[in-house]
Amino acid sequence: MKLGVSTYSYWHFTPEKVPVETVIEKAAALGLDGVEILHRQMDAEEPRALQQLKRQAFLNGLDLYALSIHQGFVTPDREQRRAQVRHTVRCIELAHELGVPAIRLNSGRWGTVRSFTELMERRGVEPILPGYTEEDGFRWVVEAIEACLPFAERYGVLLALENHWGLTATAQGVLRILKAVDSPWLQVTMDCGNFLEETYQQLEAIAPYAVLVHAKTYYGGGEWYTLELDYERIFRMLQRVGFRGYISIEFEGKEDPDQGVPRSVEMLRAAIRRVEEISPAAGSATSSGADGGSASS
Repeated sequence: MKLGVSTYSYWHFTPEKVPVETVIEKAAALGLDGVEILHRQMDAEEPRALQQLKRQAFLNGLDLYALSIHQGFVTPDREQRRAQVRHTVRCIELAHELGVPAIRLNSGRWGTVRSFTELMERRGVEPILPGYTEEDGFRWVVEAIEACLPFAERYGVLLALENHWGLTATAQGVLRILKAVDSPWLQVTMDCGNFLEETYQQLEAIAPYAVLVHAKTYYGGGEWYTLELDYERIFRMLQRVGFRGYISIEFEGKEDPDQGVPRSVEMLRAAIRRVEEISPAAGSATSSGADGGSASS
């Protein structure tokens, strides 16, 4: 398992952005393997700017392994869904230009709870749009993703659907979309901090399909909530399904990221080290309910 950091760890949508270039330098100083770019954090998208980011990462010995984008397909408005498909296709092209092999994909949500803070207070649960059903929502999402698949395949960019509220707030929702689309170009971003109920059981359900893992940490207390996550248990879970990809740090605490991110790196490296000291055979013999050790944030 490789360890990287999302640029989001240094910028939580505050008015003043932290440049992606700055995060690349910080990741290199921490000896990380790569960087995940939050699309909304990019200052420019013209070819020259993309190639400069690629060059900077290469010179620092870092992979650009994921582009984290936002979109929402859960709307009865066909034109809005088409616009979100176009946005996603544009981001697939950006990822290709950056040499990024995967993009984080969202299903979107009903939007009946406007404030994200209120949504978190409601544990991520929101009412369905009046006059529609959950079946409608899943149909819209599946159709939209299927429209993106030819471009994902053409450019060699995996779509990695995240358990990220809305229709993907549960493992059941993630797997329903994954199985309905049924394409090798749609896999999963497993966010360890986005299942607020039955966390480990739900993570275990989607782990076999994960191509990217978001490791949330909350030093200084979380911006919206704090979870005590046992990363040694989670990494053993991933080891059992043969995951060898990126563990991407998403520091979501209130502590200064220049302290919180290095603390996260140290904690996660230690957890990975402890897990990898155990052979895969020994790891397989351990049931998830008996996973020991604590690497909580």
